[in-house]
Amino acid sequence: MLKNIRRMTSGLMACFFAAAVSAQSFPTRPVTLVIPFPPGGGTDTGGRILAEQLSKRWGQNVVVENKGGAAGQIGADWVAKAKPDGYTLLLGNIGTQAINPSLYPKMPYDADTAFAPVSLVAELPLALMVHPSVAAKTAAEFIALAKSKPGQFSYSSSGAGGAPHLAAEMFKDQTGTFIVHVPYRGGGPAIADLLAGHVQLSFMTVLEASGHIKAGKLRALAITGNKRVSALPEVPTLNEQALPGFNAISWLGLLAPAGTPTGIVDKISTDIRSIMSDEAVKSRYVNLGGLPYATTPQELTQMIAQDRQRYAKIIQSKKISVE
Repeated sequence: MLKNIRRMTSGLMACFFAAAVSAQSFPTRPVTLVIPFPPGGGTDTGGRILAEQLSKRWGQNVVVENKGGAAGQIGADWVAKAKPDGYTLLLGNIGTQAINPSLYPKMPYDADTAFAPVSLVAELPLALMVHPSVAAKTAAEFIALAKSKPGQFSYSSSGAGGAPHLAAEMFKDQTGTFIVHVPYRGGGPAIADLLAGHVQLSFMTVLEASGHIKAGKLRALAITGNKRVSALPEVPTLNEQALPGFNAISWLGLLAPAGTPTGIVDKISTDIRSIMSDEAVKSRYVNLGGLPYATTPQELTQMIAQDRQRYAKIIQSKKISVE
Protein backbone atom coordinates (compact mmCIF):
# COMPACT_ATOMS: atom_id res chain seq x y z
CA MET A 1 0.00 0.00 0.00
CA LEU A 2 2.76 2.39 0.99
CA LYS A 3 4.65 1.63 -2.23
CA ASN A 4 1.52 2.34 -4.29
CA ILE A 5 1.00 5.66 -2.54
CA ARG A 6 4.61 6.63 -3.18
CA ARG A 7 4.28 5.69 -6.85
CA MET A 8 1.08 7.76 -7.19
CA THR A 9 2.65 10.74 -5.42
CA SER A 10 5.76 10.50 -7.56
CA GLY A 11 3.63 10.27 -10.70
CA LEU A 12 1.56 13.32 -9.78
CA MET A 13 4.65 15.35 -9.01
CA ALA A 14 6.14 14.38 -12.34
CA CYS A 15 2.95 15.48 -14.14
CA PHE A 16 2.88 18.83 -12.33
CA PHE A 17 6.56 19.39 -13.11
CA ALA A 18 6.06 18.52 -16.77
CA ALA A 19 3.09 20.87 -17.02
CA ALA A 20 5.08 23.70 -15.44
CA VAL A 21 7.98 23.16 -17.81
CA SER A 22 5.59 23.03 -20.78
CA ALA A 23 3.98 26.32 -19.76
CA GLN A 24 7.31 28.09 -19.32
CA SER A 25 8.59 26.94 -22.72
CA PHE A 26 5.35 27.89 -24.51
CA PRO A 27 5.18 28.47 -27.43
CA THR A 28 7.51 26.22 -29.37
CA ARG A 29 5.78 26.74 -32.74
CA PRO A 30 3.58 29.35 -34.48
CA VAL A 31 0.37 30.48 -32.75
CA THR A 32 -2.88 31.34 -34.56
CA LEU A 33 -4.80 34.42 -33.43
CA VAL A 34 -8.37 34.29 -34.74
CA ILE A 35 -10.07 37.63 -35.26
CA PRO A 36 -13.79 36.90 -35.74
CA PHE A 37 -14.36 39.85 -38.07
CA PRO A 38 -13.13 40.91 -41.53
CA PRO A 39 -9.96 43.02 -41.90
CA GLY A 40 -10.16 46.75 -41.32
CA GLY A 41 -12.29 46.97 -38.18
CA GLY A 42 -11.25 47.97 -34.67
CA THR A 43 -10.87 44.39 -33.46
CA ASP A 44 -8.65 43.60 -36.45
CA THR A 45 -6.51 46.73 -36.01
CA GLY A 46 -5.99 46.14 -32.30
CA GLY A 47 -5.40 42.43 -32.82
CA ARG A 48 -2.65 42.93 -35.38
CA ILE A 49 -0.72 45.18 -33.00
CA LEU A 50 -1.01 42.50 -30.32
CA ALA A 51 0.02 39.71 -32.71
CA GLU A 52 3.11 41.65 -33.75
CA GLN A 53 4.18 42.23 -30.15
CA LEU A 54 3.55 38.62 -29.07
CA SER A 55 5.60 37.40 -32.04
CA LYS A 56 8.52 39.54 -30.90
CA ARG A 57 8.26 38.40 -27.30
CA TRP A 58 7.88 34.70 -28.05
CA GLY A 59 10.22 34.40 -30.99
CA GLN A 60 7.43 32.57 -32.81
CA ASN A 61 5.06 33.81 -35.50
CA VAL A 62 1.59 34.76 -34.30
CA VAL A 63 -0.50 34.36 -37.44
CA VAL A 64 -3.69 36.41 -37.72
CA GLU A 65 -6.67 34.65 -39.30
CA ASN A 66 -9.83 36.67 -39.97
CA LYS A 67 -12.93 34.48 -39.72
CA GLY A 68 -15.85 36.88 -39.93
CA GLY A 69 -19.58 36.29 -39.97
CA ALA A 70 -22.61 35.93 -37.69
CA ALA A 71 -21.54 38.81 -35.45
CA GLY A 72 -18.30 37.05 -34.61
CA GLN A 73 -19.83 33.64 -33.93
CA ILE A 74 -18.10 31.85 -36.82
CA GLY A 75 -14.61 32.72 -35.64
CA ALA A 76 -15.48 32.21 -31.99
CA ASP A 77 -16.93 28.78 -32.73
CA TRP A 78 -13.79 27.81 -34.63
CA VAL A 79 -11.66 28.63 -31.56
CA ALA A 80 -14.11 27.00 -29.16
CA LYS A 81 -13.66 23.72 -31.03
CA ALA A 82 -9.86 24.01 -31.42
CA LYS A 83 -7.39 21.91 -29.46
CA PRO A 84 -6.98 23.51 -26.00
CA ASP A 85 -3.20 23.82 -26.06
CA GLY A 86 -2.72 27.60 -26.34
CA TYR A 87 -1.81 27.52 -30.02
CA THR A 88 -5.22 28.79 -31.14
CA LEU A 89 -6.44 31.99 -29.50
CA LEU A 90 -9.45 34.28 -29.96
CA LEU A 91 -9.43 38.05 -29.90
CA GLY A 92 -13.00 38.57 -28.76
CA ASN A 93 -14.73 41.81 -27.93
CA ILE A 94 -17.68 43.06 -25.95
CA GLY A 95 -19.98 41.87 -28.73
CA THR A 96 -18.78 38.29 -29.02
CA GLN A 97 -18.40 37.70 -25.29
CA ALA A 98 -20.95 39.90 -23.51
CA ILE A 99 -23.67 40.82 -26.02
CA ASN A 100 -24.20 37.82 -28.32
CA PRO A 101 -25.22 35.41 -25.52
CA SER A 102 -28.18 37.68 -24.68
CA LEU A 103 -29.04 38.52 -28.27
CA TYR A 104 -28.98 35.10 -29.93
CA PRO A 105 -31.30 32.39 -28.55
CA LYS A 106 -29.15 29.70 -30.17
CA MET A 107 -25.38 29.76 -30.61
CA PRO A 108 -23.05 27.04 -31.95
CA TYR A 109 -21.20 26.93 -28.62
CA ASP A 110 -21.93 27.48 -24.94
CA ALA A 111 -20.69 31.00 -24.23
CA ASP A 112 -20.47 30.22 -20.51
CA THR A 113 -18.14 27.25 -20.86
CA ALA A 114 -16.46 27.44 -24.29
CA PHE A 115 -13.55 29.74 -23.43
CA ALA A 116 -10.81 30.38 -20.89
CA PRO A 117 -10.43 34.19 -20.53
CA VAL A 118 -6.77 35.27 -20.69
CA SER A 119 -6.53 39.06 -20.51
CA LEU A 120 -8.20 42.28 -21.51
CA VAL A 121 -6.18 44.03 -24.22
CA ALA A 122 -7.79 47.45 -24.64
CA GLU A 123 -10.92 49.48 -24.07
CA LEU A 124 -12.32 51.08 -27.22
CA PRO A 125 -14.47 54.23 -27.02
CA LEU A 126 -16.76 54.73 -29.99
CA ALA A 127 -17.05 57.76 -32.24
CA LEU A 128 -20.34 59.06 -33.64
CA MET A 129 -19.36 59.87 -37.23
CA VAL A 130 -21.15 61.22 -40.27
CA HIS A 131 -20.30 61.49 -43.95
CA PRO A 132 -19.04 65.01 -44.80
CA SER A 133 -22.14 65.57 -46.95
CA VAL A 134 -24.31 65.60 -43.82
CA ALA A 135 -25.19 69.18 -42.85
CA ALA A 136 -24.39 68.84 -39.14
CA LYS A 137 -21.24 69.92 -37.30
CA THR A 138 -22.27 68.83 -33.81
CA ALA A 139 -24.26 66.00 -32.24
CA ALA A 140 -27.02 68.45 -31.27
CA GLU A 141 -27.28 69.66 -34.88
CA PHE A 142 -27.49 66.10 -36.17
CA ILE A 143 -30.20 65.19 -33.65
CA ALA A 144 -32.28 68.16 -34.82
CA LEU A 145 -31.66 67.24 -38.46
CA ALA A 146 -32.59 63.58 -37.95
CA LYS A 147 -35.77 64.56 -36.12
CA SER A 148 -36.77 66.76 -39.04
CA LYS A 149 -36.22 63.92 -41.52
CA PRO A 150 -37.39 60.67 -39.87
CA GLY A 151 -36.31 57.58 -41.78
CA GLN A 152 -34.26 59.52 -44.32
CA PHE A 153 -30.90 58.78 -42.72
CA SER A 154 -29.29 55.37 -42.34
CA TYR A 155 -26.42 54.08 -40.22
CA SER A 156 -24.02 51.22 -40.76
CA SER A 157 -22.82 48.85 -38.06
CA SER A 158 -20.30 46.01 -37.80
CA GLY A 159 -23.19 43.58 -37.35
CA ALA A 160 -26.56 43.19 -35.68
CA GLY A 161 -26.16 43.16 -31.92
CA GLY A 162 -22.58 44.45 -31.79
CA ALA A 163 -21.50 47.34 -29.59
CA PRO A 164 -21.86 49.90 -32.43
CA HIS A 165 -25.39 48.66 -33.16
CA LEU A 166 -26.45 48.86 -29.52
CA ALA A 167 -24.83 52.28 -29.13
CA ALA A 168 -26.79 53.55 -32.13
CA GLU A 169 -30.04 52.09 -30.81
CA MET A 170 -29.42 53.67 -27.41
CA PHE A 171 -28.77 56.96 -29.22
CA LYS A 172 -32.01 56.68 -31.20
CA ASP A 173 -33.96 55.80 -28.08
CA GLN A 174 -32.62 58.71 -26.05
CA THR A 175 -33.03 61.25 -28.86
CA GLY A 176 -36.37 60.09 -30.26
CA THR A 177 -34.96 59.80 -33.77
CA PHE A 178 -35.75 57.24 -36.48
CA ILE A 179 -32.59 56.20 -38.36
CA VAL A 180 -32.48 53.04 -40.51
CA HIS A 181 -30.01 50.31 -39.49
CA VAL A 182 -27.82 48.71 -42.18
CA PRO A 183 -25.75 45.84 -40.66
CA TYR A 184 -22.53 44.57 -42.21
CA ARG A 185 -20.19 41.64 -41.56
CA GLY A 186 -17.61 43.67 -39.66
CA GLY A 187 -16.38 47.19 -39.08
CA GLY A 188 -14.30 47.31 -42.27
CA PRO A 189 -17.22 46.95 -44.72
CA ALA A 190 -19.41 49.17 -42.52
CA ILE A 191 -16.96 52.04 -42.56
CA ALA A 192 -16.28 51.55 -46.31
CA ASP A 193 -19.93 52.25 -47.14
CA LEU A 194 -19.94 55.26 -44.84
CA LEU A 195 -16.86 56.59 -46.66
CA ALA A 196 -18.67 56.00 -49.96
CA GLY A 197 -21.74 57.90 -48.74
CA HIS A 198 -24.09 54.92 -49.05
CA VAL A 199 -25.05 55.49 -45.39
CA GLN A 200 -24.82 58.76 -43.50
CA LEU A 201 -23.94 57.75 -39.95
CA SER A 202 -21.93 55.18 -38.00
CA PHE A 203 -20.84 54.45 -34.47
CA MET A 204 -17.37 52.92 -34.80
CA THR A 205 -14.42 52.52 -32.49
CA VAL A 206 -12.03 55.45 -32.52
CA LEU A 207 -9.32 52.85 -33.15
CA GLU A 208 -10.70 52.02 -36.59
CA ALA A 209 -12.01 55.47 -37.49
CA SER A 210 -9.42 58.00 -36.31
CA GLY A 211 -7.36 57.85 -39.51
CA HIS A 212 -10.38 58.64 -41.69
CA ILE A 213 -11.46 61.42 -39.31
CA LYS A 214 -8.02 63.06 -39.24
CA ALA A 215 -7.86 62.84 -43.04
CA GLY A 216 -11.16 64.71 -43.29
CA LYS A 217 -12.94 61.80 -44.98
CA LEU A 218 -15.40 61.52 -42.07
CA ARG A 219 -16.65 64.01 -39.50
CA ALA A 220 -16.67 63.01 -35.83
CA LEU A 221 -19.50 64.57 -33.89
CA ALA A 222 -19.01 62.93 -30.51
CA ILE A 223 -17.27 60.26 -28.41
CA THR A 224 -19.45 57.73 -26.57
CA GLY A 225 -17.30 57.23 -23.45
CA ASN A 226 -17.20 59.19 -20.21
CA LYS A 227 -14.25 61.31 -21.32
CA ARG A 228 -12.56 62.58 -24.45
CA VAL A 229 -9.79 60.55 -26.08
CA SER A 230 -6.30 61.86 -26.77
CA ALA A 231 -6.46 60.66 -30.40
CA LEU A 232 -9.32 63.14 -31.04
CA PRO A 233 -9.02 65.68 -28.19
CA GLU A 234 -11.21 68.28 -29.91
CA VAL A 235 -14.20 65.93 -30.19
CA PRO A 236 -16.57 66.24 -27.19
CA THR A 237 -18.42 63.35 -25.60
CA LEU A 238 -22.14 62.83 -26.07
CA ASN A 239 -22.35 63.01 -22.31
CA GLU A 240 -21.02 66.58 -22.17
CA GLN A 241 -22.77 68.10 -25.18
CA ALA A 242 -26.10 66.44 -25.85
CA LEU A 243 -26.98 63.32 -23.82
CA PRO A 244 -25.98 63.44 -20.14
CA GLY A 245 -25.14 59.99 -18.80
CA PHE A 246 -24.60 58.38 -22.21
CA ASN A 247 -21.81 55.80 -22.07
CA ALA A 248 -21.22 52.97 -24.56
CA ILE A 249 -17.76 51.58 -25.29
CA SER A 250 -16.29 48.38 -26.66
CA TRP A 251 -13.22 46.39 -25.60
CA LEU A 252 -10.85 43.71 -26.85
CA GLY A 253 -10.07 40.59 -24.86
CA LEU A 254 -7.91 37.52 -25.50
CA LEU A 255 -9.40 34.08 -24.88
CA ALA A 256 -8.30 30.48 -25.29
CA PRO A 257 -10.41 27.34 -25.76
CA ALA A 258 -11.80 25.94 -22.51
CA GLY A 259 -9.50 23.30 -21.09
CA THR A 260 -6.30 25.10 -22.01
CA PRO A 261 -3.79 24.37 -19.19
CA THR A 262 -3.87 27.02 -16.48
CA GLY A 263 -0.11 27.41 -16.64
CA ILE A 264 -0.26 28.36 -20.32
CA VAL A 265 -3.19 30.74 -19.80
CA ASP A 266 -1.33 32.44 -16.95
CA LYS A 267 1.87 32.72 -18.98
CA ILE A 268 0.09 34.35 -21.93
CA SER A 269 -1.71 36.69 -19.55
CA THR A 270 1.55 37.68 -17.87
CA ASP A 271 3.20 38.28 -21.23
CA ILE A 272 0.32 40.53 -22.34
CA ARG A 273 0.57 42.57 -19.15
CA SER A 274 4.27 43.02 -19.82
CA ILE A 275 3.64 44.06 -23.43
CA MET A 276 0.95 46.54 -22.45
CA SER A 277 3.23 48.16 -19.88
CA ASP A 278 5.65 49.16 -22.65
CA GLU A 279 5.25 52.87 -23.35
CA ALA A 280 5.83 52.49 -27.11
CA VAL A 281 3.07 49.87 -27.39
CA LYS A 282 0.72 51.89 -25.21
CA SER A 283 1.30 54.92 -27.42
CA ARG A 284 0.34 52.99 -30.56
CA TYR A 285 -3.04 52.12 -29.08
CA VAL A 286 -3.59 55.55 -27.55
CA ASN A 287 -2.70 57.41 -30.76
CA LEU A 288 -5.33 55.36 -32.57
CA GLY A 289 -7.97 55.98 -29.93
CA GLY A 290 -7.70 52.81 -27.84
CA LEU A 291 -7.01 52.57 -24.11
CA PRO A 292 -4.54 49.69 -23.51
CA TYR A 293 -5.52 47.81 -20.39
CA ALA A 294 -4.27 44.31 -19.52
CA THR A 295 -5.82 42.20 -16.74
CA THR A 296 -5.57 38.82 -15.07
CA PRO A 297 -7.75 35.97 -16.37
CA GLN A 298 -9.95 36.33 -13.30
CA GLU A 299 -10.47 40.05 -13.88
CA LEU A 300 -11.48 39.50 -17.51
CA THR A 301 -13.89 36.74 -16.42
CA GLN A 302 -15.54 39.15 -13.99
CA MET A 303 -15.71 41.93 -16.58
CA ILE A 304 -17.41 39.69 -19.12
CA ALA A 305 -19.99 38.62 -16.53
CA GLN A 306 -20.74 42.22 -15.53
CA ASP A 307 -21.08 43.45 -19.12
CA ARG A 308 -23.23 40.48 -20.07
CA GLN A 309 -25.64 41.33 -17.26
CA ARG A 310 -25.65 45.01 -18.24
CA TYR A 311 -26.33 44.42 -21.93
CA ALA A 312 -28.92 41.75 -21.27
CA LYS A 313 -30.95 44.43 -19.50
CA ILE A 314 -30.45 46.91 -22.35
CA ILE A 315 -31.41 44.37 -25.03
CA GLN A 316 -34.53 43.42 -23.12
CA SER A 317 -35.61 46.95 -22.20
CA LYS A 318 -35.00 48.35 -25.70
CA LYS A 319 -36.53 45.27 -27.33
CA ILE A 320 -33.51 44.94 -29.62
CA SER A 321 -33.59 41.92 -31.92
CA VAL A 322 -31.29 40.51 -34.57
CA GLU A 323 -32.25 41.70 -38.05
